[in-house]
Amino acid sequence: MFKIQTLNNISVVGLERLPRERYEIATEIAHPDAILVRSAKMHDLPIPESVKAIGRAGAGTNNVPVADMTKRGVAVFNAPGANANAVKELVLAGMLMSARNIAQAWQFARELQGEDAAINEAVEAGKKRFAGFELPGRTLGVIGLGAIGVKVANAARALGMHVIGYDPTITVQRAWQLASDVKQALSIDDLLVRSDFVTFHVPLTDQTRHMINAERIRLLPKGAVLLNFSRQGILDDEAVIAALDSGHLYAYCCDFPSNRLKDHPRVVTLPHLGASTREAEDNCAIMVADQIRDYLEDGNVTNSVNFPDIVLPRTEGYRMAIVNSNVPNMLGQISTDLAAAGLNIIDMLNRSRGDVAVTLVDVDKPCPEGTLAQLRAIDGVLSVRCLGG
Repeated sequence: MFKIQTLNNISVVGLERLPRERYEIATEIAHPDAILVRSAKMHDLPIPESVKAIGRAGAGTNNVPVADMTKRGVAVFNAPGANANAVKELVLAGMLMSARNIAQAWQFARELQGEDAAINEAVEAGKKRFAGFELPGRTLGVIGLGAIGVKVANAARALGMHVIGYDPTITVQRAWQLASDVKQALSIDDLLVRSDFVTFHVPLTDQTRHMINAERIRLLPKGAVLLNFSRQGILDDEAVIAALDSGHLYAYCCDFPSNRLKDHPRVVTLPHLGASTREAEDNCAIMVADQIRDYLEDGNVTNSVNFPDIVLPRTEGYRMAIVNSNVPNMLGQISTDLAAAGLNIIDMLNRSRGDVAVTLVDVDKPCPEGTLAQLRAIDGVLSVRCLGG
């Protein structure tokens, strides 16, 4: 029986992927094997030593102490792409709201007073203030071509826009998914000078913080629109406001309200709605629950932010999952201890990522407790689990 602690409300559709005959799930539970989380901040929470995995039902893991978990041999999973369609639709809405001044026009209409005849007269007199422009023929620059960025790029092409993309780490999988006529930018600066709209789909890191500053905003064509449904801090808000006030930028639409942004007449701020759809919450929960189950039951790793991807299909024998520092002679020491216990290795797979390696071993009979103790005592071994036959 595995024990799962939930720190937020996790979609029931996802939790149903963990069969009740094998999984106990609760918000308060002693000695959990894994934790499922959405937005709860875990950096200051005591995380029990029993925890073997953390599943974040979303893409970002800023609320999880990933580095500390890596040192402890705890796998951290996320759900990349599960909320991609939800964010894509919000980016499209942001472009339309910005181009057609929808938020400002709606506020104007809400404040109209008097009889209907007076309202109609005010509408005719005031609507010219909200005249906008259409999207076909405009150029969208997409910075970050992961699951979300690719969907945004392809949707913009379907709307008749030109699209330029920049992502030096784009995967082969994402490149195949990208519309063939999306142009490649040579750099961020190259993308900015050619874009009427720019949308960002990158994590917040030391390298991406204030990626868009006053200097880079000057590279944009006059009247450009910025959209940020990725992470607060990627754009320098002060620089954006200054460019809006000067008229160099036409509009800014983002998911991160602040006192400086929320009342600006050329800014549309939304309350972090990117992944806030029932479908996205269900998809994230399903993905992360499946990954947690596969890891706890079989040791397989998919979509971990700190462990290497590793999948060894079950055939026969007894599965062992070992997490260790990625240093020389680890496999030699592990196989030596298994051989000394008279265990025959049926199948073995080892993968590494940075400082961490994962080894899955299928042996012909259960591993004795004494041998498990020997394996755990090897310098650099972070965890050893016997997963049965």
